[in-house]
Amino acid sequence: MTKILTVVGARPQFIKAAMLSHEISRRNGVQEIMVHTGQHYDSNMSGVFFDELGIPEPHYNLGVGACSHGEMTGRQLQGIEGILMEEKPDIVVVYGDTNSTMAGCLAAAKLNIPVAHVEAGLRSFNRRMPEEINRILTDHAATWLFAPSQTAMSHMANEGFGPDRAFFVGDITYDAALHYGAIADQKSDILKQLDLEDKPFRISTIHRPENTGFPKRMDAIFGAFRSLAEEAALVLPLHPGTRKVLQDQGLLEEFTRGLTIIEPVGFLDMLRLTRASSLVLTDSGGVQKEAYFHGSPAVILRDETEWSELVTLGWAALVPPINSKDIFDAAKRMDGVQGDSTDKPYGDGTTAAAIMDTLLAA
Repeated sequence: MTKILTVVGARPQFIKAAMLSHEISRRNGVQEIMVHTGQHYDSNMSGVFFDELGIPEPHYNLGVGACSHGEMTGRQLQGIEGILMEEKPDIVVVYGDTNSTMAGCLAAAKLNIPVAHVEAGLRSFNRRMPEEINRILTDHAATWLFAPSQTAMSHMANEGFGPDRAFFVGDITYDAALHYGAIADQKSDILKQLDLEDKPFRISTIHRPENTGFPKRMDAIFGAFRSLAEEAALVLPLHPGTRKVLQDQGLLEEFTRGLTIIEPVGFLDMLRLTRASSLVLTDSGGVQKEAYFHGSPAVILRDETEWSELVTLGWAALVPPINSKDIFDAAKRMDGVQGDSTDKPYGDGTTAAAIMDTLLAA
């Protein structure tokens, strides 16, 4: 029996882990133990995803969220270490670039347990981002590095990782897009709830501290959003952290005037909104890629993106959110645009199977 322990803590990781969990369930002689660090603690941001993704509730929930980076990582590291010593897994799997990712990897590596890093090799080359530090440290401590793109493979080659550690398997969220897209169309009634059936609309998500922590950027972003909302509905599932920033500054009502503000939605509702929208405006790495997988163009409200292929293929525009006019103009330019669909930079949707084949052959 091969025991795999999976560490998750944030929305994008739940989606990725679901696809690998489904694949694990098809493999004889493999057991999975799932650990949720609690990094996303709001039920709309975490609990609902397990139900919709069709995976069991985690075996362990550390409940470590809503604290500083240092405290969060330290408490997660301590909690995961105890679980590893009790469960004694053969392999630990971590995803992406959160504090949960790094904590899971470090705890396992210090106990000499092999680590698989899914979505390895991404680089923004911006070390002010906590995610950049997390992904670099995780890559250098992990045993297997599963890259979602050839660009990621190139980054790892430049850092000295050879074919014994780095593997191009494609993007596991593409597996999820293929699996859940049609399900979302059938099961989600979010368009009816918002009275958006057969109506043009755009959707946005904003949550990164590099935006929410700077008033001038927030003013530029929400100024553009209000102008865009004068033409067609702009739906904003408001992240709890972003809501708190606006409330603390007394700007919530002013900044969101005219927007369609909703609570964070489940995975299927978000897929349905993304698939039906004419444009996605986001600072999320996961959402910009989901937009591409579901045929919607995107405006990326950041200074850089780890998913440079989206810009190269014409599916996204990278717009540092410095002033409202740049954002507005980019949104008008990208609205309804279809980029190059001939290239498949993120694989063919069989990433979970490729990962399991590699792990079980080791």
